[in-house]
Amino acid sequence: MDNAVSAPAKVYFTNLRTHGRESQLDKLKRLIKRAGIGQIDFTNKFVAIKIHFGEPGNLSFLRPNYARAVADVVKELGGKPFLTDCNTLYVGGRKNALDHIDSAYQNGFTPYATGCQVIIADGLKGTDEVEVPVRNGEYVKNAKIGHALMDADIVISLTHFKGHEQAGFGGCMKNLGMGGGSRAGKMEQHAAGKPSVNQGKCISCHACERICAHDAVRFDGTRERVLPSGKVKTINVASIDHDRCVGCGRCIGVCNEDAISPDYDQAVEVLNCKIAEYTQAIVQDRPSFHISLAIDISPNCDCHAENDTPIVNDIGMFASFDPVAIDKACIDAVLAEPALPDTELTESLAKHEEAGDLDEGRAHDHFYVTHPDTDWPSMIEHAEKIGLGTSAYELIEVK
Repeated sequence: MDNAVSAPAKVYFTNLRTHGRESQLDKLKRLIKRAGIGQIDFTNKFVAIKIHFGEPGNLSFLRPNYARAVADVVKELGGKPFLTDCNTLYVGGRKNALDHIDSAYQNGFTPYATGCQVIIADGLKGTDEVEVPVRNGEYVKNAKIGHALMDADIVISLTHFKGHEQAGFGGCMKNLGMGGGSRAGKMEQHAAGKPSVNQGKCISCHACERICAHDAVRFDGTRERVLPSGKVKTINVASIDHDRCVGCGRCIGVCNEDAISPDYDQAVEVLNCKIAEYTQAIVQDRPSFHISLAIDISPNCDCHAENDTPIVNDIGMFASFDPVAIDKACIDAVLAEPALPDTELTESLAKHEEAGDLDEGRAHDHFYVTHPDTDWPSMIEHAEKIGLGTSAYELIEVK
């Protein structure tokens, strides 16, 4: 393991201001060229552009136009790009390759719109994977990565930067590490902690049961619930069978009553460390380049079939060869922004202030305020520890 002090990585940034002579897409192309993407030899190389196609119903995913801009630059440099992602653990529009491609096309990621094909990296049922030894891995020795993603000669991450209900933030490493894992790889990353139900909060809406792909939710308990009318009703309440649960956490995300939470605090830290190690497996020993767009900065992942309003204003576009530095630059940029009114962030902040459980330092941490059970710094710290990259960066603005 390399413990030497790294020089700051270069992260290139441009805001979203445009004029009559240049669109945002032109600006994105100029940004990635200035950031040095042309230093990579793309000639006749297969280039995986790792992207999130967005769960049907979600509208905060990146527009396919951005993917087209990146694919155009890759082709201009002689490469053969394709858009890719791996199947999901949970019930939804991207659980198998057929539904996944349908979802991608519904959201506009057709070959006609993007100029390249869509390949689901872990195959029809999410079982087409390659085991990749993780350099300096502490939690994962062999990562299970989608086969097509590992077959590529070059990897480009094209990331929608946002909040995340388990990792704290969804950036480059989340896009690559969790997104690039096969279904078994996603299970391995999530398996550190399995959730349980606070039955006193459960209202028997059954949302958790509908989202569970593994039949792990049972409504085998009862409690009395006071209805808005004042009447008392006995309802069935949920519990989770940990023998069936894979720890994917989707039930946590869909519960509007905050009745479901991980069983122990270290789970989110271990998840973040595993995400970093999976990212290491994907980018080690081959060229990679990273692009993150901090726009429509929603509080939750694009895996949801809906999206809440952005928690801060749009910021801009980032590019770097370093996956850790680009995530840290995006984090710093978001934390420097004031919270937008009438958002999940401001509502959570008001709850914390009423409870008096927020110290001065945490009050300005938008990711912690929104999802206090998360531990986003652990991903950055572990990524540095295993030699994936550095959190020290030089921000170079491209005007």
